[in-house]
Amino acid sequence: MDRFVLAGSAAGISDRSLAEDRSVLLAFAGFAGCRLWAVQAVHVDRYLVDLRGRGCARSTVYDRANTISRFYAFLLERYQKPVHERTGYVVVQPVDEFNRPKHGYDKTVRLPPTAADVAALFDAWRRALPGERKYLPAARNYMAASLWRRVGLRINESVMLDVGDWHPGLGPFGTLHVRCGKGSQGRGPRERLVPGIDGVDVLMRWWLTEVHPQFGTDTASPAGPAAAMFPSEHRTPDGGTARVGAQMLRGGLERSVKQWLPAWEGRLTPHVLRHFCASSLYEQGVDLKAIQELLGHEWLATTTRYIHVRAEHIEDAWMQANARMTARLLGPVG
Repeated sequence: MDRFVLAGSAAGISDRSLAEDRSVLLAFAGFAGCRLWAVQAVHVDRYLVDLRGRGCARSTVYDRANTISRFYAFLLERYQKPVHERTGYVVVQPVDEFNRPKHGYDKTVRLPPTAADVAALFDAWRRALPGERKYLPAARNYMAASLWRRVGLRINESVMLDVGDWHPGLGPFGTLHVRCGKGSQGRGPRERLVPGIDGVDVLMRWWLTEVHPQFGTDTASPAGPAAAMFPSEHRTPDGGTARVGAQMLRGGLERSVKQWLPAWEGRLTPHVLRHFCASSLYEQGVDLKAIQELLGHEWLATTTRYIHVRAEHIEDAWMQANARMTARLLGPVG
């Protein structure tokens, strides 16, 4: 098991992911009740049934089965012969085509609301800010949600932003340095640069000059480039300003949707706003490759699943294509 973890580290998998792999394997070994080299498919069958019986999410069951499968692929590739020589057991892959869970992540199409609905939500939200009992957290939640809407940031990417990640002089609109982008297969954060398009530059100027300074810090730790972009209203043990949690930002969106766009209550999440951003930019004529870079997707195929267009958009594109074809056919020859 230690050598499996070492190989993963050599491949660049993050320490956190490797620790989770080790924890899963230890839990599985305890459940199986036998040496890991003696494990058979039936042990995995029972383990996965037990996970489901305890109410584990589909994604959890899928991830744990995948960890077990990768471990035994490693064992078969590197240690099948020495294990057999020492124990007499022939190592098998216990996760097979019969017990392997289907992909555990929600494949539901996250159709976003219309541009008119989103504009109405954010317009009402913005107008209500001056009258909020707790103005600072309300403004913070609005600003974070605006980044999800306009440039498709993930909620955890927003949480981990620092003040110094905004570079107003970089590019025509300024640029956000997203340091903690989602990496693939546990290979650590995937950084990217996000331009302050669609009014993000104006919002950032408002946020950093008028609102963010009001959160305040102690004199020993003045606000600077390393300060959290989205602070909590609570203090750290040393008196500094804490970083807001993802749940607080998510809750801010939920409350605003309930109040200003009730038809979408329980359905409009930060991730759906990310889908809205991709769809909106595509309808405005931004090409897929640019949207892929903006969202931080490794594969273009992933980006295409974020694009949801109105039927009228398809019809308009069809008519424009036919108009271009007709013009070519009837145009002057030579």
